[in-house]
Amino acid sequence: MQVKYGSPPECVRTMAVLGSGGHTTEMLTLMEALNRSRYTPRCYVVADTDSLSAARATEKERNWGTLETMQMSKIPRSREVGQPFVTSVWTTLYAFFWCVKLVWDYKPQLLLLNGPGTCIPVCVMALMFRLMGLMDLKIVYFESIARVSSLSLSGKIIYQARMADVFLVQWETLLAKYPRAKCLGRLF
Repeated sequence: MQVKYGSPPECVRTMAVLGSGGHTTEMLTLMEALNRSRYTPRCYVVADTDSLSAARATEKERNWGTLETMQMSKIPRSREVGQPFVTSVWTTLYAFFWCVKLVWDYKPQLLLLNGPGTCIPVCVMALMFRLMGLMDLKIVYFESIARVSSLSLSGKIIYQARMADVFLVQWETLLAKYPRAKCLGRLF
């Protein structure tokens, strides 16, 4: 079968970053809505201290009957809850180094992010490889439904640095402050 120029690939290597609690719930809900035969294989990225998110994603994939098309990757957490911002600089840099190999080895065509701090190093590395012409990928960020009047710290960083190809919010109240965002309404 010959693929015409400009046509989308049959399968899209997808990488999704999970975060503790609500971030994981929202991302897995989004993943459930995707056509898993098209968005495959899937790589979930979790912080090394987040065993719950890894277990939840694995269980979802098992229930979908697609466990063989997913992989789980762990990276050092950029910032623990309550960790001072001063010390988080070093832990974030450490996570960046881990992400170089992770992103290079997986070579995602689609990167899905929704706000956990863990997504920043992954996003930056993917963007760097794309800017160097080494990867062809799209970065989609969707802000958590819990963010009604302001973006999360990760959202602010990604929005201000223009790292995402598509930046989605779930509340129209955010559009006035962040006009480059798109509002699709509640995704969940």
